[in-house]
Amino acid sequence: MAFRLIEVLLPSVAEKRVKEVFERIHGLGVWQEYLTEKQISIRLLVPSEETQDVLDVLEKEFSMVDGFRVLVTPVEAILPRQESVEEEPSEDKEEKKHEAILPSISREELYQDVQSSIKFSWNYIILIFLSTIVAAIGILRDNVAIIIGAMVIAPLLGPNVALSLATTLGDIELARKAMKANLMGIFTALFFAGLLGFVLDIDTEISEITSRTEVGLGDIALALAAGAVAGFSFTAKAPSALIGVMVAVALLPPVVVLGMLIGSWEWDLAGGALLLLLTNIIGINLSGVVAFLAQGVRPVKWWEADKAKKATRIAIVLWTLLLMVLVVVILLAQRS
Repeated sequence: MAFRLIEVLLPSVAEKRVKEVFERIHGLGVWQEYLTEKQISIRLLVPSEETQDVLDVLEKEFSMVDGFRVLVTPVEAILPRQESVEEEPSEDKEEKKHEAILPSISREELYQDVQSSIKFSWNYIILIFLSTIVAAIGILRDNVAIIIGAMVIAPLLGPNVALSLATTLGDIELARKAMKANLMGIFTALFFAGLLGFVLDIDTEISEITSRTEVGLGDIALALAAGAVAGFSFTAKAPSALIGVMVAVALLPPVVVLGMLIGSWEWDLAGGALLLLLTNIIGINLSGVVAFLAQGVRPVKWWEADKAKKATRIAIVLWTLLLMVLVVVILLAQRS
């Protein structure tokens, strides 16, 4: 069983109120310390699956109190060992269990993880550039192993997952940053790949190129499944699953193939690569939003929840319509 250590910093005048709140929270241990005469620190050890409930209670009770801070730390091990105890399921817990599949990390931890994947910097651009070069070499050599390496290096999955989370939470600022990182990453890879296509003699018969210019309904199903896995992987802290998603629905190779074909003036084949890229982006975002909703990832404040609900509905409708248009285009392309 995983645990979290939650540390709450508050002014000492709120001590009595804090104790009343903590009496309603069933933690594995509570420790209190006076940092100064005017500030107290209270630490609470809880199972990881209860972290979100505790944070929601604390935010509702103390978000307007000056000096309120909450620090959440993952706990690697506990001595003596804590045995998992089967509790009688209460009505509230049973209701939550039916409402959603609870994530193993809190909404705040998920937000920090996703936000760290969309930091736009020179390191981000350099990673895109280097992964583009690696992918191009792998494609031109028809070497799958090299291409897989480029898939893992390229930081293009994070911005799309961040966009799904921003939609689910109705967070406009996070959505703006995710869109910026996503577009800049794609256009940077397109630019360098286009230069390679213009300078080099591209053999369009290479299997790694032709396989990314032909799109079928199976690619849509793959993108939807992998996008859902990405959403669950972020909330479950499962990096191995994320690597699988990067390989299964790779955004970089279609971008590199698209750029090289545009640089070589192979417009017909470039259209197929563009379709594959759009398929992956739409699939990841649509199923990512659904995955976060299924796990109950929502804002805690009612006015934010209302805004998030509207944003989520609009996004699901928009992504679904784009997916339907994509299906029609793919079917027409297959017939022709």
